[in-house]
Amino acid sequence: MGFYVDQVVPRAIGVVCGSRFFDPWRHRVCQGLAGDVLEIGFGSGANVRHYPPAVERVVAVEPAGVARQRAASNISQARCLVTLIDPTRGSLPLGDESFDAALCTFTLCSVDDPGAVLAEILRILTPGGSLHFLEHGLSPDCATASWQHRLNGFEQRLAGGCQLIREPLALVGDAGFDVQWSEQAYARGPKPWSFFTVGVAIKPVP
Repeated sequence: MGFYVDQVVPRAIGVVCGSRFFDPWRHRVCQGLAGDVLEIGFGSGANVRHYPPAVERVVAVEPAGVARQRAASNISQARCLVTLIDPTRGSLPLGDESFDAALCTFTLCSVDDPGAVLAEILRILTPGGSLHFLEHGLSPDCATASWQHRLNGFEQRLAGGCQLIREPLALVGDAGFDVQWSEQAYARGPKPWSFFTVGVAIKPVP
């Protein structure tokens, strides 16, 4: 499993999630980003081409070494400075309230503790800073949700811990963010994997 998770899964996810099929969704979630941006779950850098001109700097968090290597070509095409970092034991070597915005795409489904990840993002964002998120998750349709529960264990083993039954809006709200807007819809493809949530949430101002 070590070789599979470390070498095969990042390459497979890079091919699937790097597809141009996701471009409209990635463009939507990146709209409004500006200033200093923290991107969680950078992968191979599929979001880079969608950063708005107002983005000045990106610190990109990606634990998979293979994904960081594959990101080099996308980073070289970025219009802003992109710095890759590897998280250590769940915390990030970044100061409190030091970023204007955060970006998270197809990441909350696979991290061990999404609450802890969101708490770190909340810590690092300035008050009033925005979290832009794009995730797949549990469908409101009972038949699809039933299949998602049946397939979830298989999905975790096949896709490096990815889960089909997490609810992004609930995770973001429970972490202390105020969701400003969100849209949910099925993308093309098998329904258990294609119920997407895109949105923007704000760190409350004291």
